[in-house]
Amino acid sequence: MKRVLSNILRRSLGYLPFVFCFVLLMYTSSFKEFTAWNGFTQTLLFLFVVCIPAYYTKRMSYVDIAWPWGLVLISVLILIFGEGYWLRTYCIAGMYFFSGLRMGIGALILFKKGHLDSELSRYKFQRKRWKKLGYKNGNSSLQYEIMIQCFANITFLAIPAMLQAFNMKENIAPLELLGYIMWSLFFIMEHIADLQKQNFLKKCFLQNKKRQVCNVGLWKYSRHPNYFAEWMVWNALILSSVPSLLYLLPYEESLLWIGLLASLIYISRIMYTTLVYYTGAIPSEYYSLKKRPDYKKHQETTNMFFPGIPKKHF
Repeated sequence: MKRVLSNILRRSLGYLPFVFCFVLLMYTSSFKEFTAWNGFTQTLLFLFVVCIPAYYTKRMSYVDIAWPWGLVLISVLILIFGEGYWLRTYCIAGMYFFSGLRMGIGALILFKKGHLDSELSRYKFQRKRWKKLGYKNGNSSLQYEIMIQCFANITFLAIPAMLQAFNMKENIAPLELLGYIMWSLFFIMEHIADLQKQNFLKKCFLQNKKRQVCNVGLWKYSRHPNYFAEWMVWNALILSSVPSLLYLLPYEESLLWIGLLASLIYISRIMYTTLVYYTGAIPSEYYSLKKRPDYKKHQETTNMFFPGIPKKHF
């Protein structure tokens, strides 16, 4: 009984940052209506695309479909509710739209090819983590993890879009421009990394060498250049939002403004933790070590996340 109560408490604490952020956004006068509509539409999206299918199939891989299309949804809502400078609003809406569209289409292709008919390895790894923490691998654990992602789309991940779409200042600041350039470069880098891995795996499949380690192109310098680039995409969104946050300073209460600043910074931590520990690098490497004989050597010669010069080539 004590362990059950401990698990319930631990899970409840997991929701606290998202509850705090939601309340913060609802109390911020500029964002109240957008947040309410984003919360409603994201909840519907996750309910029908993830929660219900996961309940019947016992798989949470459907998250890979819902969360990027949730970014597309944010871009649409920004265009509907945004009251700021039109050029800035279209820039931030475009960045969210293309980020979500690229990953969303990729997820639908996986679904069409039947890759989501069994649980993706990163979500299999989640079950190992639940077991270690004493959670049951049942629907409650599935739904908890799914709703964490849903709440992230409703709160933290929408903040850069909200800040910029409600900034009335009619010029693009140098820091915003730097953020847009960074976003473009790392968006391209992520796409190139994904293409390089797809081509490598296709070549290995044709040559019947399925256990080879991908160490071509960007993968020579990082074991997960796609995850690094995705993290930097979000850091670029954070950077480009700083002038809009400063714009809000005279119009919002000090505590609300400090809360928005803390939430903006927290986005980088959320994405890094997710991309390295939860559904990214570490889960991927757990299975790569089992499937690919040379992967241990790859770990010794190539940085895991941050790109760097390899100690030696294969």
